[in-house]
Amino acid sequence: MTQPSTPVPQLRGQPIGSATLVPVTVSASSTVNTLDPAALKTLVDAGTTLGSAITGTPTCAITTYTLKYHTIDSTGADTPANTAIIVPSGTNAACQGGRPVLLYAHGTSVQKSTDMANLASTEPRLIAAMFAAQGYIVVAPNYVGYAGSTAGYHPYLDAQQQSADMIDALRAARSVFSSINVGASSRLMVTGYSQGGFVALATQRAMQTQYASEFAVTAAAPLSGPYALTQFGDAIFSGAPTTGSAGFLPMLINAGQRAGANLYSSTSDIYEPKYATGIDTLLPGTQSLGDLVAAGKLPDDVLFAADSLPQTAGYASAFGADHLIKTAYRDAYLADLKANPCNASSATPLACAPAQSLRKWLLKNDLRTYTPTVPLFLCGGDEDPLVPYANTASTAAYFRAQNAAGLQLTVLNVDTLAAGPSLTSRTEFAAAKEALRLLTLRQTGSAAAADQAVKDAYHAGLVAPFCLREARAFLDSAPTR
Repeated sequence: MTQPSTPVPQLRGQPIGSATLVPVTVSASSTVNTLDPAALKTLVDAGTTLGSAITGTPTCAITTYTLKYHTIDSTGADTPANTAIIVPSGTNAACQGGRPVLLYAHGTSVQKSTDMANLASTEPRLIAAMFAAQGYIVVAPNYVGYAGSTAGYHPYLDAQQQSADMIDALRAARSVFSSINVGASSRLMVTGYSQGGFVALATQRAMQTQYASEFAVTAAAPLSGPYALTQFGDAIFSGAPTTGSAGFLPMLINAGQRAGANLYSSTSDIYEPKYATGIDTLLPGTQSLGDLVAAGKLPDDVLFAADSLPQTAGYASAFGADHLIKTAYRDAYLADLKANPCNASSATPLACAPAQSLRKWLLKNDLRTYTPTVPLFLCGGDEDPLVPYANTASTAAYFRAQNAAGLQLTVLNVDTLAAGPSLTSRTEFAAAKEALRLLTLRQTGSAAAADQAVKDAYHAGLVAPFCLREARAFLDSAPTR
């Protein structure tokens, strides 16, 4: 894919129009422009896992805006995107004066309608209650490809493009703060969950290594992200596909192809004929993964053929007749993995030179390339079926192996009960898992169904609120630079 003939970096970060107020629906017949703490608590308790018991009782009222801005696409050309801006207010001292800014990166969605300004949705409501209602000015970009974006695709896990998008959203938001009566302090935090954990770390890296004179990040908290992309991809193709791979892998491949990585000449190089046509424009779209499976546009999370080898114990469901990836493609990937292995050591995991195009793209976007100079908090759970905890462990090991003076790294596995910090959250996490398991067991009488319910809720419903709560405590206590 060729680069644009006329780059437009001067437009990056400029707002398109003004910030627009987004009313919040509080009942079937009522909307409000500013959501008071009591009303927000009601919404959170009604529609968020564990509700205000984990977010805390809202202290501030919140007002939500949306703002369109200029950013770049994967080739460096100008494209519009938009961001939510959630503003705290109220009489409490935590809600007034210069407030810290939280730049938040959201998790993966396969639906283009995803909008962090829509507090009817779970993730925006959780972030509003967890951060804005406690005094943070939240800037939450929707990314290129979502919420009315005209790009027609999403640069999924493209570290350069996604970090540029986040940075441009913050620039644009800062430029309109005065017009919406927002007073920001010098404290700047970066966080995000799942895909957003990857994006948050990529953004902190970009701010540190490319834009240090423009941004002074106070602290960062990437959560449950696929930071170690070479390891992540190699594990999937080696026979241990993560839950959702049949939807998320095409998004990653499409992003690489759009960025000029030449991952295929035709989609049929990678995908079985049943799925090859149109898969490059399928995600994100208007349907959920379940709807896409029901419509025959994606398999039911079956990635490889039944006889494709190797197969890791416990991953039988990822292999079957109705599968997504051609065996010849997987074999070529594995041949390159054997010839050009990565992740040989914690200190130099990327001292490798893959020749296969997808592995080269994963290497380019692996975030184990620098050492953060700001306080960094990594959090996840070691039974995560969507984003394996190995991403967190390997990235932490890489940072520590650099022996950088002054590394300020905190790592939390919410799924351990050993003595140490954050024991309350770890104990409550274990209780939440067990409560869900017992509830499902009572409802179904099936231990297998109970275990599956915990697995289904683990990444987004269970780990996310606990990691976010611990991230807030970490960010609250970070010293101002």
